[in-house]
Amino acid sequence: MLIYSESKQKFLTDLDTDNIEDILENKFETLLHRKTGKSEYMSWQNSLREMWSVIRISSLPEDSNISLEFTIPGSSKRIDCIVAWQDEDSQDTVVIIELKQWSDIDITDKDGVVVTRFEHGLKETNHPSYQAWSYATLLKWFNETVYNENIQLYPCAFLHNYKADGKIDNSFYNPHIEKSPLFMKWDKQKLADFLSKNIRYGDTTNLMYRIENGKIRPSKALADSLSSMIRWNQEFVMIDDQKIVYETALNLAKKSSDLNKNVLIVEWWPWTGKSVVAINLLVALTKQWLLSQYITKNSAPRTVYESKLTGTLRKTEFSNLFKWSGSYVESNMNEYDALIVDEAHRLNAKSGMFSNLWENQIKEIIQASKFSIFFIDENQKVTMKDIWEKDEIIKWAKFAWAKVHNLELTSQFRCNGSDGYLAWLDYILQIHETANIDLDSDSYDFRVFDNPSELRDEIFQKNKINNKARLVAWYCWDWISKWNDNEYDIIFPEYDFAMKWNLATDGMLWIISPESVNEIGCIHTCQWLEVDYIGVIIGDDLIVRNGEVLVDPAKRAKSDASIKWYKSQMKLKPEETKTFVKQIIKNTYRTLMTRWMKGCYIYSADKETREYFKRLI
Repeated sequence: MLIYSESKQKFLTDLDTDNIEDILENKFETLLHRKTGKSEYMSWQNSLREMWSVIRISSLPEDSNISLEFTIPGSSKRIDCIVAWQDEDSQDTVVIIELKQWSDIDITDKDGVVVTRFEHGLKETNHPSYQAWSYATLLKWFNETVYNENIQLYPCAFLHNYKADGKIDNSFYNPHIEKSPLFMKWDKQKLADFLSKNIRYGDTTNLMYRIENGKIRPSKALADSLSSMIRWNQEFVMIDDQKIVYETALNLAKKSSDLNKNVLIVEWWPWTGKSVVAINLLVALTKQWLLSQYITKNSAPRTVYESKLTGTLRKTEFSNLFKWSGSYVESNMNEYDALIVDEAHRLNAKSGMFSNLWENQIKEIIQASKFSIFFIDENQKVTMKDIWEKDEIIKWAKFAWAKVHNLELTSQFRCNGSDGYLAWLDYILQIHETANIDLDSDSYDFRVFDNPSELRDEIFQKNKINNKARLVAWYCWDWISKWNDNEYDIIFPEYDFAMKWNLATDGMLWIISPESVNEIGCIHTCQWLEVDYIGVIIGDDLIVRNGEVLVDPAKRAKSDASIKWYKSQMKLKPEETKTFVKQIIKNTYRTLMTRWMKGCYIYSADKETREYFKRLI
């Protein structure tokens, strides 16, 4: 989405009349339905006046396009300023400019990372040249117009308050500055010359309009890129907090030792690419000959990854890299250089088939490694056995005399950045109070079906595109077909709907096996992984009455182990258990409804619940 897009002449006029920051503020409220903070308003006021000076002395044609605050497709990140024109060969050209008001930074020993002062103090962040380059790369990867028409992208950074001091322009950052030039306080003419280079025509082809309306290309699916990544090819570019998490983890892994143990806790939101960061870490650490492993409790991602790496890694090699969370009970102290725990909120206190052996998986992992990183989202706890609390990790880290570090991962990469969708989902499921009480149906492909057969048929149709559409549900229906292959599990006879659970046929490969679209998956076969389109069948364990979201654990199947002990717990701690069970059931549906890249379709067996969802779209 473009907040502002005008000709050079109009841009200069808007600045001459001191209107530019107010124009942007009004457009933000109109287009994004949100207020602008004081710091953002002041940044427009200061930085865009500096850009005015640069544009004024450049030789850009009057009809060149100046665009501000462009949201990168597939993410929540915005490019500060874009200048568009055509070169002497009529080649469409775009310069991406990252604007900063900084006047001082400190160098770090992490690639592409600096320390500077923000409103709430010092903080590590991306070097501006790296940031501009990463945004340009994302635009190239995600926008079909940019990709197919080979539009030339030139990133750069303009720090209009910064005087060269040997820090921001230190040779350590040269690899990024070479790809994305750095311009500072006294470099306005240099930046103007950079913009003016090879210009022949203005934006005569409505270039920015075409880019804004360009189709979003499918992002690189992690599982499909694993084979290349294992061979050290860069398949993903990391931006902003992804880069900070990645470089911090690399740095800590290198520094850690028997006497200097470190634990990094990364709190993340859905769609922030944490598995991309985790797998890239595994590749980078292994490349540096650090004994490292990637850990999940659930076998689904490991099974999928193994199938993708067949032919690249032998089975024994794969097993040495991807492990189950209960694999460390007999490990020696500090046996590993680094252990990477994906979805740490799913770890259990005890291991074994019946979760009754040994002491605590978090304790075992921390003890076994000099450095361990835990990716955790406390809102995705879906069973009573899940440990899920960040404080539990901190407790065992202190027990092992390990230093604890905390970071957040919030840069989102699905469904137009997804901030609005996640906030809306929390609102409608009544998990958290948010301001998003309506869903923008133009931005999100979310539909409510009145007929489960129509939902099934739509998913079947979407799956014909690239085998990336699936139906999921939670255990509100018994697994009858496990004992009798002629029977069906989830049945709505009035709609001629009958389907089976997936586990008997494809097991943990359900999400990629072509024929498995004919079966319904569960949380255990889709958590960690995602598809383009997800169809969610909501059972009677979650219903809405008079606008209140209610849960009923008794409506879940007898085979459901996620809340297996709730009846006995109700006798001991009734109020606490009610709250706990409500959280688990709501988290389950929140997780199922965030497994998609392009669209989420739902059917509830309860009519009032369906109408509730419809009303809030």
